[in-house]
Amino acid sequence: MLLTILAEGAGAVGPLQDPTFWVAVGVLIVFAIMLWTKVPKIVGGILDNQIAEIKKTLDEAANLRKEAEALKAEYEAKTAGAQAEVEAMMDSAEKEAALLVEQATTDTKALLARRKKMAEDKIGAAERSAIAAVRAKAATAATQAAQALIAARHDAAADKALIDKAIGDIGKTLN
Repeated sequence: MLLTILAEGAGAVGPLQDPTFWVAVGVLIVFAIMLWTKVPKIVGGILDNQIAEIKKTLDEAANLRKEAEALKAEYEAKTAGAQAEVEAMMDSAEKEAALLVEQATTDTKALLARRKKMAEDKIGAAERSAIAAVRAKAATAATQAAQALIAARHDAAADKALIDKAIGDIGKTLN
């Protein structure tokens, strides 16, 4: 391309007076200076450094992704474990609740039996007390009736005969 420009520039005026010629020469000088100062190598080094940094960043991103996937798998495992633990706890709670209900039923039946026995004992005690009270009243009534009958049927002469008999019996009992 540069040669084409030089060839076109060498027209009727001459190559040294043509501005295109001088532009082409300037461009060649700039390229030569760039090659002599190793600009392509510097640019290549800079690009290689950027490529290395990008590769390093990509490697770090890949490592972070692996770590994130590992953490995700770990948390999924923990979640599954927690779910299994929750189910186990629910089963355990249900069994414990069933045992508590069964125990409460047993305790209630025992309490009812004790209360029934206590009530029966109270009723029995009340019956015995009532019977004793009736007997006491009957004995009192019988005693009063006997006193009334004895008082009505015995006179002083009958009492004297009883007293004499009792005194006579004392002498026999003492000997």
